[in-house]
Amino acid sequence: MLKRLVLLLLLPWTAGAQVPVLSDPNSWSMILLPDPQNYVKFSQNQPILDLMTSWIKENATRLNTRLVLCTGDLVDQNLNAHPDGTHGNQTSTQQWQAVSRSFEKLDGTLPYILATGNHDYGMKNSENRYSQFNSYFPAERNAQTAALLLEMAPNESGVPTLENACYEFTPPAGPKLLIFSLEFLPRTEIVAWAKKLAGQARFASHRGVVLTHSFLRSMLKKNERIDTEPYPLSRPTYGQQLWEQLLAPSRNLQFLICGHVADSEGHEGHVGYREDPNAAGKKVAQMLFNAQREGGGWHGNGGDGWLRILEFLPDGKTIQVHTFSPLLAASPLTRHLAWRTESFDSFRIAF
Repeated sequence: MLKRLVLLLLLPWTAGAQVPVLSDPNSWSMILLPDPQNYVKFSQNQPILDLMTSWIKENATRLNTRLVLCTGDLVDQNLNAHPDGTHGNQTSTQQWQAVSRSFEKLDGTLPYILATGNHDYGMKNSENRYSQFNSYFPAERNAQTAALLLEMAPNESGVPTLENACYEFTPPAGPKLLIFSLEFLPRTEIVAWAKKLAGQARFASHRGVVLTHSFLRSMLKKNERIDTEPYPLSRPTYGQQLWEQLLAPSRNLQFLICGHVADSEGHEGHVGYREDPNAAGKKVAQMLFNAQREGGGWHGNGGDGWLRILEFLPDGKTIQVHTFSPLLAASPLTRHLAWRTESFDSFRIAF
C-alpha cells in the first residue's frame, strides 16, 4: 500500500487520469504500439486498434508526440483467403485493409515507423519472405514518415521497401536519432547494410535505435536473447546473432525495441528488458513490449489496448517508460486499470 502511495505521489502519470500528461512540460514523447495481429484478425477487435491510433492523434499535442513505432505482426496471416473462424474471421486482404485504415488516421499528422513480423510473410506464418507490406505501406504513403527516410534496402525480391529502412530524426532535445527498421529475422546482407550505414562518420554523434520484430525473450525466460526459431527463411539472423553482429560492435546503436514474444496471458509474459555495453562501452537498452494475448488469450480482444508512452526528458539522455491503455481509460468503470505501475512496466532508461 505504501509503495502504491509513493508512486501516486511521485508520478502524475499513475494518478488515474483519463488523459496522460508529460511529467516535464519540456519533454517529448514517442508512442510504441505492440503487435496488432490479434486486433485485425477478428472483425470485432478491429475498432480497438482504431481507438488506439485515434487516441494517439488526439493526444499528440498534449504529449508532444513526435513519432510512433510498431513492433510488427501487422496482420495475423499475410496471404490467406479462407479464414477458419477460430484463428480469425478476416481474410488477409481484410486484415491488411484494417491495419492500413488504423494507421491512416496518422497520415499527414505524425510519422510512424513499422517493423514486419513473422505473420507478415508467407501464407500464414513465414513460409517464405513474400509480404504484402509494401502494397499497403509504400515509402511515399505518409509524407511525415517520408521526410525522415534516409535509405531503404531491398527485400528478398530485390525491391527497396520500408521492410528495411533507415530514418534520421531530430528531437527537440538531445542527440539526433538514427532509426533502423529491420525485417523479421533479417538476412545476412541486411545486417551488413545496417552495420555499414550506422558506422558512417556522419552518424558518429547520433543515438542509434533498432526496431525489429524478434530479438528478446520475456522476463519469464530471464530476458534472454532469442538464438533460434523454427521458420524456413533464407539467411536468418536471430536475436543473439543480431546482438553479436550489429549491436555489440557498434559505437552508436544504443536502443533496441522488439515485440513477437507472448509467453503468457499476463503482463510478465509480454515484456522484457536488459542492458549490455557495446564496443564503445555505451549502454545498449534492449526492450521487449507486446500485449497480444492479454484480454483473453490468442482468441481474446487482441491486447486490451495497451501501448507504451516513451517520454524523452529534456536532459537528452533519460527516457521514462509508461504503460497505458486508452481502451481501459475510456470508461469510468475501468479507468483505475488503465495504468501499469509494476517496475517492469514503469521505469527509466538513462543513457
